[in-house]
Amino acid sequence: MPAFWDAFKRHRQIFRAHWLTFVAISYGLDLLIQFLVIRSFKFATTWILQAGEIPFVSYQNVVTILTHHPLVVIALFLELLALLWVIYAQFTLLLIAVRQLARDRFDWRNWLGESWASLAHMRLGSLALLLGYLSLILPVSNLIFKTPLLTKVKVPAFILDYLTRNGWLISGTVLGYVVILAFGVRLLYTLPTMVYHHVPTKAAFISSWQRTAHGQWWPLVKQLLALAVLTTLVSLLFYLTSLVAQAGFDLLPAPWPHHLATANLTLVQLGSEFLIVWQTILSLLILIADELPSSPLAFGHRRATWRQWGLPVALIALFTLAAAANASTYFSGHSLTRPLTIAHRGVVNGNGVQNTIPALKKTAHFHPDFVEMDVHETKDHQFVVMHDENLRALTGVNQAPYQLTLHQLTALTAKENGHQAPVASFDQYLKAAQQLHQPLLVEIKTTPHDSAAMIQRFNQRYGATLLAQHDRVHSLDYTAVRQLQRANPALTVYYIQPYNFTFPNSAADGYSMEYSTLNQDFITQAHRQHKPVLAWDANEPAVIKQLIFGHADGLITDNLTTVQAQIKALTGHQSYLNQLANFLDLLPN
Repeated sequence: MPAFWDAFKRHRQIFRAHWLTFVAISYGLDLLIQFLVIRSFKFATTWILQAGEIPFVSYQNVVTILTHHPLVVIALFLELLALLWVIYAQFTLLLIAVRQLARDRFDWRNWLGESWASLAHMRLGSLALLLGYLSLILPVSNLIFKTPLLTKVKVPAFILDYLTRNGWLISGTVLGYVVILAFGVRLLYTLPTMVYHHVPTKAAFISSWQRTAHGQWWPLVKQLLALAVLTTLVSLLFYLTSLVAQAGFDLLPAPWPHHLATANLTLVQLGSEFLIVWQTILSLLILIADELPSSPLAFGHRRATWRQWGLPVALIALFTLAAAANASTYFSGHSLTRPLTIAHRGVVNGNGVQNTIPALKKTAHFHPDFVEMDVHETKDHQFVVMHDENLRALTGVNQAPYQLTLHQLTALTAKENGHQAPVASFDQYLKAAQQLHQPLLVEIKTTPHDSAAMIQRFNQRYGATLLAQHDRVHSLDYTAVRQLQRANPALTVYYIQPYNFTFPNSAADGYSMEYSTLNQDFITQAHRQHKPVLAWDANEPAVIKQLIFGHADGLITDNLTTVQAQIKALTGHQSYLNQLANFLDLLPN
């Protein structure tokens, strides 16, 4: 550890000497990417799909897009190359700035000139290798460099849930992660080598692999981990100090608690961003240690001119104003609205077997706004209440709903959570919901084995009843959504999206989106089209808070009581201390 502290002192000296410029460049690049680049790419993707008359992208239509829309494929591929180039450009700008400032030779014009010279050496073929490289370093990227472009890349939570369902999947997932992590660590020097020495991606791969051979990667990783732990401890101390201070401010007479809470939250936002910049810059200094001057005496202390510090001050002032405005809005008390509460598969905290009538009756006592449930078409073109495409997990029968008649299905008993109940037909379930005055959110499950007239038949049998009971429908199958809309325009039909790929771009009446990739931009764009957004599955308190503050219109959850408690706490009267604590839960890790 002595080596870490010696390096830490040296790197801290560099940061302290040029902190204003480091902060300004980091803030400036993040603001540019967050508010211009990411939105531009999303608008471009949406426009490309609209031009190709493609309302969505999912596993259902990928083959169709590849085989019938070559121009769309080419356009999306070119957009991917442009995105990779932008990511590389952000790394380049920051790496060049860090080296110039560490050598005490920074100048805004020279910075941009050297960065452009490095970018000019990037070849088209290298971008494909760069895609593989970025995929490998994702597990360790947050230890070094936090960028909005990479943080947007997420594995949906429902996929992670699937990968942890049994021992074999867990073992395979862990092994795969370890392998990717190992490769990512060995290739950490790739980008600095490309940027500083203008070598192709493949050559940079080989160079990084050689530099980290025979355990030489461990000192680097050890320093990065130590810095991450130190940053976490400093962050916790900073946030704790803010909370203690606010506890004292809340004891003052009005309006001081409000004014001081606004100032406190402004400082919290500035401090949080400053700590992210601090960790990023020091991590990069650790990574490029070989590029730094050999002696601390090489760093000068020239008086800064207006040209040098004017832009940094302006950028920081702009960010401070934005933070203050956000704090003022946050404490205004009118920004949050109560989302709909929706019990996923008709159960609450495992109080019964999913999608069964006994569970529905128990769940109705908790008064959710809707009960979400699933229907499949049967062999005899009836409808059974069931989520899975195979009955084995719940009933022990290794067949699919389309292989059995409704009579055969309703003779089965489903077992789950220590409970058991008969499999229900949709007619039975719908009648029970009517008696309970419980609105439903019906998910229509489709398979390639369904009859051609399934949606029309569903609407003829249940459309009028669903309208009368103010029920709603959603489906992962966009074709089913459009068919039901045409058959029953008055019925509210949502499109389920497992991944946030573009801005809202469909004729559906609203969206059900998997929470882990749902963001404020998607919700805002949907609201501009007067379309609500439901989020699934909102089970953890931190996730629930994030979605409420993000203005999701409804939360589909397995833990209804947790959601109701969070809604009551967040939308009711709270002390400024509690509001500040809630905000801290929303800060990036």
